[in-house]
Amino acid sequence: MSSLRVLRVAGLVCVCAAALSGQDNPTNAQRWADHYATIYRVPRALVHAIIEIESGWRPDAVSPKGAVGLMQLMPATAAAFGVRNRYDVEQNIRGGVAYLAHLMRQFRGELRLVVAAYFAGESRIAARGLWYSRPEVYHYVRRVGELYRNRRLGTQAASKGSRGRQ
Repeated sequence: MSSLRVLRVAGLVCVCAAALSGQDNPTNAQRWADHYATIYRVPRALVHAIIEIESGWRPDAVSPKGAVGLMQLMPATAAAFGVRNRYDVEQNIRGGVAYLAHLMRQFRGELRLVVAAYFAGESRIAARGLWYSRPEVYHYVRRVGELYRNRRLGTQAASKGSRGRQ
């Protein structure tokens, strides 16, 4: 039987099973992504799109600026959201999705601002919104947006197809 943990992160409470924590395969990462997307009420397709763009689903990914893991957490962000080991698949995804949930509250669900803030930093986007003019921010938001829309359309098509077969 798996053990349960209660985590309090940025004002949110999460009860999570610790059974899968040691496994680092993509299927496990997708399960954790889906699990925390549900708990934190962040669209699954958005979480998947960000992981795909950030790390290509590689838990050992490291950016030149020091971001680590599937969701490319910087040290300060990881610490703020209770992540002790940024290379741990479950912790990294939990922290990244909790951060997305925080950004969704801060930017009132405006996904373009949420994604821009995830990439460029929330203070920069909070101060200037989409007027923040670094081309790489626009490129990132566009790429995540395309993947997000494609994943949502694929999920909707799959659920419509399964309902039609019943």
